[in-house]
Amino acid sequence: MSLLDKIDKNRLPAHIAIIMDGNGRWAKARGLDRGEGHREGISAIRRVVDAASKASVRYLTLYAFSTENWSRPTEEVTGLMDLMVYAISRETPDLKKNGVRIRSIGDMSRLPEYARTALEECIRETAEGTGVTLVLALSYSSKWELATAAKKIAADAVKGVLQEKDIDEETLGNYLTTRGLPDPDLLIRTGGEQRISNFLLWQCAYAEFYFTGIFWPDFDEEALYEAILEYQGRERRYGKTSEQIKND
Repeated sequence: MSLLDKIDKNRLPAHIAIIMDGNGRWAKARGLDRGEGHREGISAIRRVVDAASKASVRYLTLYAFSTENWSRPTEEVTGLMDLMVYAISRETPDLKKNGVRIRSIGDMSRLPEYARTALEECIRETAEGTGVTLVLALSYSSKWELATAAKKIAADAVKGVLQEKDIDEETLGNYLTTRGLPDPDLLIRTGGEQRISNFLLWQCAYAEFYFTGIFWPDFDEEALYEAILEYQGRERRYGKTSEQIKND
């Protein structure tokens, strides 16, 4: 019996964010090139998107490429961009057929034009999807996002669009690349590390964290369902006491 059957559909995380870590170490452990780990990671993405759809998860955000990743060796970065374009082109028809809607967050201006064009085309092709929304965090980091939002707020304040009294948490949220998306309920990191690496710092203020030693290429449906079950066993208090939560 699949763990999916044990999940309480009334207590699902609406939004799951995943730091997909361990591709390189997965490949190294097998005597393979790092690129092989990234290629296997694409298969894991396909499995997890399907699993999220089966579990009726509404939003799935994947940390695919950080702003810090631009400092990796040029050949690895180029390989990742080529792999992304290949994967997007190959998967778009199935994503569209399965009702998956693609969205991206991050500094898209830094992507090579051919990669940006492929991504934009996939976003257009899947725009009418009514199933899971798959958010790809590409050339993304929270510090970049928050600094960019601050600059936009400052510019609008100078123009008179915003007054100081208008600026609050909701205002800042509307200037982030994630505007219109619910905050993650569950953040998963694979690969054994226990940090969130500049990912959705603002949005994960009250997310439940789940760390697993499984390398991303080995992460599958059952691993996702196990994380959801762990999430469902926790009490989310948002600063309240347990007694308050029970009485709500």
